[in-house]
Amino acid sequence: MPKKISRRDFVADAARVGAVFSIVPRHVLGGRGFIAPSDKLNIAAIGVGGKGRSDIEGVNSENIYALCDVDWHSAEDAFIHYPKAKRFKDYREMLDKEAKNIDAVMVSTPDHVHAVAAMMAIKLNKPTFCQKPLARTLAEVRLLAAESSRRRLPTQMGNQGHTFEGTRQIREWVEAGVIGPVREVHYWTNRPIWAQGIDRPVEAYNVPPTLDWNLWLGPAPERPYAPTYCPFSWRGWWDFGTGALGDMACHGMDAAFWGLGLRYPTRIEAETTELHPESGPKSSRVTYFFPAREGRPEVKVVWRDGGLWPVRPSALEESVPWPPEDIGGQLWIGDSGAILAGMYAENPRLVDPVKDKELKANPPAQKYPRSPGLYLEWINAIKGGPAPNSNFAGHSGPLTEMVLLGVLAVRSGRTIDVNPTTGELIGNPVPTEWLRPAYRSGWSL
Repeated sequence: MPKKISRRDFVADAARVGAVFSIVPRHVLGGRGFIAPSDKLNIAAIGVGGKGRSDIEGVNSENIYALCDVDWHSAEDAFIHYPKAKRFKDYREMLDKEAKNIDAVMVSTPDHVHAVAAMMAIKLNKPTFCQKPLARTLAEVRLLAAESSRRRLPTQMGNQGHTFEGTRQIREWVEAGVIGPVREVHYWTNRPIWAQGIDRPVEAYNVPPTLDWNLWLGPAPERPYAPTYCPFSWRGWWDFGTGALGDMACHGMDAAFWGLGLRYPTRIEAETTELHPESGPKSSRVTYFFPAREGRPEVKVVWRDGGLWPVRPSALEESVPWPPEDIGGQLWIGDSGAILAGMYAENPRLVDPVKDKELKANPPAQKYPRSPGLYLEWINAIKGGPAPNSNFAGHSGPLTEMVLLGVLAVRSGRTIDVNPTTGELIGNPVPTEWLRPAYRSGWSL
């Protein structure tokens, strides 16, 4: 008699080998709008306060099976809304104990935990979602991309702009020649909105009673707790985060990376305010130089943060404030025009109002399929659909590498030369631990 296989084992095996399978339509089981329990995935979430909280909402069509956070005060709202979910403080314990019951894993922790948590999930053959940037260092990004590719798992990074209409519109406009060959793309952001350009605090603080500081540190080097590290300002510290560029460029620079096929630059120049050994500068301007590729000319991409932004385009109407977006934006400059859009490529428009009106009346034909959304791409892929657009190996890994190369230029305060084919640094310009960190005992990839 044939051995029976559970649906959960079938889902896991299908995800592991990339198989395509079908599930009985929901309307057949219980009427339109009904979601049968057998259709739902058991999702485990690591980091469920802050951004992690909204990530859980993005997949709440599924069964939120387990919640993990090192601070149960931060996790309180998620616990209240999902009272049946199992609760953990240590993701290692959660994945060890519940691996057979978990179908997929979300990682929404500070940057320094991304790689170790996501890799554990991947090695358990779990489809994995991870917030941006994919990891804190180049070596970690490359290992995550390689392992997820080897196991053929559905993966997705949380850079939602890649799913937006505007990202596809900009590429379609550029490829239709609307602004001519693109020579420059400028980005700016209001980040950092946390403390940077400071030295390590020397005051002594008590750890909040709900926080497990040892687990929060995870793989990072030991240091005393201070409120300037968590729950929010960790982004400004190199041991934990990647600064303003690492925080927002996986959103902003995504459109140019994808739309222009940028891949690796040849050189990166960084200008910054005063450098501190442990935290990012208060502001920076980072210039990437990309070689000509596949029929497009050389491109210069300029990133600005900390209150810096480009010169106002001369063709922009006086009624439009500059900069036009509070959180940030992007300006594409071609030989015959310019495109202005938000940080996530939302609401793109031509800078010239007359040309913009003509374009909106007669847009190029849609060339690239529209996305059902960041989370649904991932869920659909787990259930047998196409690979998510920001999967680790094909898109978000290489995108994060490009961003982190710029972070190295910011952190070192020097020009970084790069092999544009391999992405390897030329001349060993930075310490090895910036590329490939050592982990505390008990934490590993």
